[in-house]
Amino acid sequence: MDFDSLSKDQQVMVAMRKTLANIIKDTTPEPGMIHPLSKDTVEDIKACFALIAARERELMEEMGIENNARPHFTDEPKSAEVVKFHKP
Repeated sequence: MDFDSLSKDQQVMVAMRKTLANIIKDTTPEPGMIHPLSKDTVEDIKACFALIAARERELMEEMGIENNARPHFTDEPKSAEVVKFHKP
């Protein structure tokens, strides 16, 4: 879906999610270093992500779109595997 084709609410949710994710990327310290954000701020960011996700679900339901997509790891075993057949 193109960003411009989204409703204003959806555009706001996408922009907020991207901005928060970039803040996390920019402030994540190297291993062994102290995190610049307080624990309360980190919890507030988590709460914001939860609210964004909930609102995005509501908007999709209002539009009649069912979202069955689930996140997965790139190294996660696949549910199907391609099998190559060789001619005898």
